[in-house]
Amino acid sequence: MEKLKWGLIGGGEGSQIGPAHRLGAGLDALFEFTAGALDHRPDAGRDYGQRLGLQKDRAYGDWQEMLDREKNRKDQIDLVTVATPNSTHFEITKSFLEAGFHVLCEKPMTMTVQEAEDIVRISEKTGQICAVNYGYSGYSLVRHMRAMVARGDLGAVRLVKAEFAHGHHADAADADNPRVRWRYDPTQIGVSAQFADCGIHAMHMASFVTDQEVTTLSADTVSCIPVRTLEDDAMVNFRMDKGTVGRLWTSSIALGRQHGLTLQVFGEKGGLSWSQEQPNQLYWMPLNGRLQTIERGEADLSPEADRSTRVTIGHAEGMPLAFANIYRDLAEVISAQKEGRPIDPAANMVPTAKDGLRSMAAVYAVAESGAKNGLWVDARPPIFQ
Repeated sequence: MEKLKWGLIGGGEGSQIGPAHRLGAGLDALFEFTAGALDHRPDAGRDYGQRLGLQKDRAYGDWQEMLDREKNRKDQIDLVTVATPNSTHFEITKSFLEAGFHVLCEKPMTMTVQEAEDIVRISEKTGQICAVNYGYSGYSLVRHMRAMVARGDLGAVRLVKAEFAHGHHADAADADNPRVRWRYDPTQIGVSAQFADCGIHAMHMASFVTDQEVTTLSADTVSCIPVRTLEDDAMVNFRMDKGTVGRLWTSSIALGRQHGLTLQVFGEKGGLSWSQEQPNQLYWMPLNGRLQTIERGEADLSPEADRSTRVTIGHAEGMPLAFANIYRDLAEVISAQKEGRPIDPAANMVPTAKDGLRSMAAVYAVAESGAKNGLWVDARPPIFQ
């Protein structure tokens, strides 16, 4: 496979997400870090890019300069990752797609449903891949859960329970901390805070593993710290298109919880349970059987799990490795498109613009339902209704 050229927008020095993307993109040597506009301060972005090894003429001051220069190069980048503040995702993603670049956008993909629908249409019209970084779907045992559901091990799925609850914004004294405050500011984050930040990861995970889409939902949203305009806790009940019932809790004030992403799936013939903080173990309870522990890396797992296992059994699996699986899948999808060949089925699991659109529709549905005391509302994007 020919090495692909990769560019990064955002993720500058001190960024929480930038290192995970650089590690993920570089792990398999399928991508070469070739270009970047890493900071909203042009000089700082250029300097940091060069310290990371970018050539001087490809360490850009801003994304517009990067776009203008890269689109006119014969050796232009194959994929650009957008890891900037939420409110900038739409403009940058749209511009690069229209210029002929494949894009991996951080979540949420856009700020509105209409913007998300526009991205889906642009991706379809141009033929460019628009992926969304629901990176937790890259974990090996999450993919094994999906495989077990697909091959019928659980029978019909009756119930899925998802959580993404942490306690890192529980201190009311942090209300004016700039690193926290923006997350609850409608002018910067949109109509939802905690659900848009973390809840959509849990909801995407439920859809990814069950291969079902959310159709309707009812939400109870609350600002437990009263000065916040947007919610810091939400409980969401939902229904899926093949009859599965869903329960989702997301919170940023749950003291004692750290990362807090968990998923449980209950079917006619068995149940599964997985936690992101203990990603090496998947718990499987067959009907009328005994609780079993499935270990990441053990023999006789699914091809999807085998492909996404990076370290030997017993060693810890981490978030950058999950991100690396997203990047490896993207490399396969892009290379298959270039070479005009079928995609490896075990790699064809990249979250797409349609997933980003469904998440944004769910964000607006949660905000609407929460404002109407839990009224059940349609959670589907208009173009999918």
